[in-house]
Amino acid sequence: MDQRIKLQGIVGFFLLWATVQAQMKIPPETVQQWASVFSTQLRDLSTQYSGSLLLQKKLKDVESIIKIVDLDGGDLVKDYADEIERMLGSKMKSVKRLAESAEDADLYHEFNASLEFDYYNSMLINTADEDGNYVDLGGEFPLEENEHFNKMPVNTQQSNIQVPTNVYNKDPNILNAIYNSEALNDVFIANFQKDPTLTWQYFGSSTGFFRIYPGIKWTPDTNGVAAFDCRNRNWYIQAATSPKDIIIMVDISGSMKGLKMTIAKHTINTILDTLGENDFVNVIAYTDYVRYVEPCFKGTLVQADLDNREHFKMLVEELHVKGEAKIKNAMKESFKILSEARANGLGSMCNQAIMLITDGAMEDFESVFEEFNWPERRVRVFTYLIGREMTFAQNTKWIACNNKGYYTHVSTLADVQENVMEYLHVLSRPMVINHDHDIIWTEAYMDTVLFNTKAQSLLLMTSVAMPVFSKKKETLSHGILLGVVGSDIPLMELMKLAPRYMLGAHGYAFLITNNGYILAHPDLRPLYKDGKKLKPKPNYNSVDLSEVEWEDTEEMLRTAMVRGETGTLGLNVKASVDNGKRPLFLANEYFYTNIDDTPFSFGMVLTRGHGTLMFVGNVSVEEGLHDLTSPDLSIATEWTYCETDIDPAHRKYSQLQAAIRYLLGKEPDLECDELLLQQTLFDAVVTAPMEAYWNALMLNDRVEPGIETAFLGTRSGLMRIVRYAGVETRVAKKFLTPVDKDNLFTIDHFPLWYRLAVENPPGSFFYYPVNDKGMKYVVATTAVTVSSQGKTAIAGAVGLQMSLDLLEKRFWGITKQDSDTDCSNIEGLCPLSCESPELNCFLVDNNGFTLLSKDRKEIGRFFGEVDGSVMATLIKMGMFKKVSLFDYQAMCKNSHHHASSARPLLSPLYVVVALLRWIFSNAVMFVLDFNFCALWHSDYFVDAKAGYHTTHKQKKVEAMVPCETAYTAFMADSSVREANSIIKCGRCQKMFVVQQVPDSNLVFVVTEANCDCSRQYGPIPLQPKEIKYITTVKCNRMKSQKVRRRPESCHAYHPKENAKDCGGASAISPSITLFSASLLVSAPLLRLM
Repeated sequence: MDQRIKLQGIVGFFLLWATVQAQMKIPPETVQQWASVFSTQLRDLSTQYSGSLLLQKKLKDVESIIKIVDLDGGDLVKDYADEIERMLGSKMKSVKRLAESAEDADLYHEFNASLEFDYYNSMLINTADEDGNYVDLGGEFPLEENEHFNKMPVNTQQSNIQVPTNVYNKDPNILNAIYNSEALNDVFIANFQKDPTLTWQYFGSSTGFFRIYPGIKWTPDTNGVAAFDCRNRNWYIQAATSPKDIIIMVDISGSMKGLKMTIAKHTINTILDTLGENDFVNVIAYTDYVRYVEPCFKGTLVQADLDNREHFKMLVEELHVKGEAKIKNAMKESFKILSEARANGLGSMCNQAIMLITDGAMEDFESVFEEFNWPERRVRVFTYLIGREMTFAQNTKWIACNNKGYYTHVSTLADVQENVMEYLHVLSRPMVINHDHDIIWTEAYMDTVLFNTKAQSLLLMTSVAMPVFSKKKETLSHGILLGVVGSDIPLMELMKLAPRYMLGAHGYAFLITNNGYILAHPDLRPLYKDGKKLKPKPNYNSVDLSEVEWEDTEEMLRTAMVRGETGTLGLNVKASVDNGKRPLFLANEYFYTNIDDTPFSFGMVLTRGHGTLMFVGNVSVEEGLHDLTSPDLSIATEWTYCETDIDPAHRKYSQLQAAIRYLLGKEPDLECDELLLQQTLFDAVVTAPMEAYWNALMLNDRVEPGIETAFLGTRSGLMRIVRYAGVETRVAKKFLTPVDKDNLFTIDHFPLWYRLAVENPPGSFFYYPVNDKGMKYVVATTAVTVSSQGKTAIAGAVGLQMSLDLLEKRFWGITKQDSDTDCSNIEGLCPLSCESPELNCFLVDNNGFTLLSKDRKEIGRFFGEVDGSVMATLIKMGMFKKVSLFDYQAMCKNSHHHASSARPLLSPLYVVVALLRWIFSNAVMFVLDFNFCALWHSDYFVDAKAGYHTTHKQKKVEAMVPCETAYTAFMADSSVREANSIIKCGRCQKMFVVQQVPDSNLVFVVTEANCDCSRQYGPIPLQPKEIKYITTVKCNRMKSQKVRRRPESCHAYHPKENAKDCGGASAISPSITLFSASLLVSAPLLRLM
């Protein structure tokens, strides 16, 4: 017992001795001294080579002649909204002129069945045969690269025609319609002359062709076909119809197996593709019972936005045939959904329709229509008879014709597209008869299909469109839609109307639709990286404002803007920069108003404090021009100092060239931003001494190796750059080059270094590491200010970029004590050296990223990943604070096929059977889908193959899918200047000392290297985590209806409509004989199932 007590005493003494030794290992006062010396050297280095003190002095000298103004966000938002309204108004006038011309041309044209007419087919132009002769419908069509049209080869004197592969390009209906539309050529050219900012103008015909101006060479897709059909485009569908509620009813009884089910699924998907964000939808599958494809949506309608449409498509692929078809209950359920929506003010509150997809209707269904739809016939019923069997055609026709719908027979996959489009023309009848030319605006989209050769094809745009009607009196009751005219507007051009320089470092402008979806916003990220390629996200145009401005938890901003109100709202927000790594706490003031005659609302943000103050200076043009032409000076290439796009002769000028020529009086006709030019001239004069200062350093050979670039930027978008090191020796070869968008003034944002500087105390440098594909370097930046009449405004930012070699040389030189150091007054290890294998020394920035380390692989990484034990302790001590951030536009890996969760593990036998079934079904599909009539026009057969391939491409599951993620960033608490502690890690203890580096955003971390704490403390990663919702929450989120503003117009009914034109029969009545016959035929078929 005594020996045990003695042993415990020895162990306790040893542990106490070990603790004392550990505590004495790293003297905090030594680390503090190192931090102080390093701070002085770092500050001297940064101020000397950046010239920040000189720039601040020059600004001080001009304070007596400058004026600081308070920006009035309320006035600015109205002014910018008026500018946007004027711009959009001019586009609407152009489209109206096109519609009038197209209607007049049709009015005076008599249909000619034997018309022979050659036109320029955009697929065939400039194409010669083997003998060197131009092919039919080809011909010589001059094309020239045009800056205004993204440097595409175009013909601005002529439009041309694109015809989808599944449309015969010499069909009499096509030829007559193309001949009519020739009248648009002169209007296209006249519109472009009146408004040179116009981009693409076009006419989409209801017959399927697409006339585009300026004329282009159309590039086929990878299958060699022209799959583009203008009638599928959102601008066409929205202009052709009013908003609609659609219930898709699909028969999944046993008789629908095989090719029929494949055609039915393709029909559903094609119908879904005709819907937009102003429409509502649900999909019901029926046999002898009613089944909602998405049980979560039972009994309701959901908005037909991109997310919901894609969700339905995924679920439709999983449908399997079974049982006997009972249409009556499914039809009742569909009518009830539509009736309740109408009664409760839900859905579109406009058109309502049921789409019946079946291979036959055998029940006595007349009573359902008597109960729910007659005599008003508010709900149209469209029927799609699937397969080659015509036994039940008469019944299916009767349903459509007696409910103001349309009947079509879909026997092959190639038939689907044309037959689905018929319902749009029926829904357009009331609008056509009324001659209501509603102008529509689309949501944001990237038309990569239309211009797959365009240099900047992934540009977000919106389209303005208007329907074109037949004015002929003899066909008035038929409500014939001739097509849709439209024009595209790049959203970047709209955003340029809210100048970035007026909004400040963190300010921005944005646009949303009546449904709350974003049209333009600097935080909208429509692309994602798939391998090395950038691709549009599946849901890029259905990102809600609440998913970007997520701090607006009550959705007060969203609600007010969707309702078209004018007002202001203050919010404290957590923003982030540098790819989400660095959080910023901002106090934002939001200003918003509606854009008249459009479904859009415009918003603008100013950051309280420096964001609402702007200084204005003035110098003579002569003095400013001299400095504006300095070789080290540039201005923001994406900003509009002068409008170079109005006069084609000005398009050759860069913004700097245009500004100089305007100021010299050489181009007096240029429209320029006088205030911006005035400020740019002033900034050029004030910053001019910097060029001489930087050059003097280089001429005197006083530049230390590793100092690579000095730079400055001002609110006017002016930048000055000096390269101390040549491109051969420079580590940061990409930094501040045209490809380095993050560090330049762009239409979306100020440079990263500028935004970081303005949130740091002026005069104090902010340092951060950069890892550009393995090339690592450090950037230092600070803000400069100007004061007047008790106000202080940010004038700009100035900085320095340096190599790691330079910083390491200084750092390791300071962090070691000589062997003859006086250690008499120091408790702990002395002399102390960071080069010792017993110590690890780090330089970490205020967001926790490693600036310096012995191991270069750790530079740029989050310190919590490098040493989780120390970072966890610093977080616990409050030196670093967690900041929770969210990303509602994330893309996550989809580890399995969407169907896998519903199917058990596949046995080898199942795999073999599935393979054989696939081979057989494809062979059958090929035979059945072969339309022999189409041999007269081979284009039809090509499209059948294209449709089949397209279907299978759609089934391919993307590796990445849209998701929501949460992630953590960190921010140092500047009030905690130092810390030290001992971390117990099993058999050892690790001491560390942390010390702020004065006058910077850096902390010095020194730790013991011999104690491994990785078992007790894992790394702290910054990787975002997907937010996964339980089933009930997910369901509620999916079907929840946010506040939205319905389109003002609705055309659902007209008393003069000729509903007898219903796709194959008029005045059809259900015959008892026919009904009995159909039952007799169907009985043996059902017994075979």
